[in-house]
Amino acid sequence: MFAGLLDPIAPSTSFVGYAHARVGHPLTPGSVAGVARRTTRRTIRRSTVYVSRLPAACVKTSVNGAVLWHCGGAYYQSYGGRYVVVHIQ
Repeated sequence: MFAGLLDPIAPSTSFVGYAHARVGHPLTPGSVAGVARRTTRRTIRRSTVYVSRLPAACVKTSVNGAVLWHCGGAYYQSYGGRYVVVHIQ
């Protein structure tokens, strides 16, 4: 029934006029380059808040080679016999 409607010699046209994929854009959330960019840009910034003892249930962790203590939602770094609150960006 549809045998004569398509020309077998003419190439079929695409429904997409141009490529929508963004190859090589590291800002896309799932790309490997985007993940590497976010992890290498993390910086540790010290605050002016110091404590003499850490709160309970702290976990020792490492961020970009620096040893930090993660306690609840805050991070602490050992500094001069006490601990300073640090912010990770």
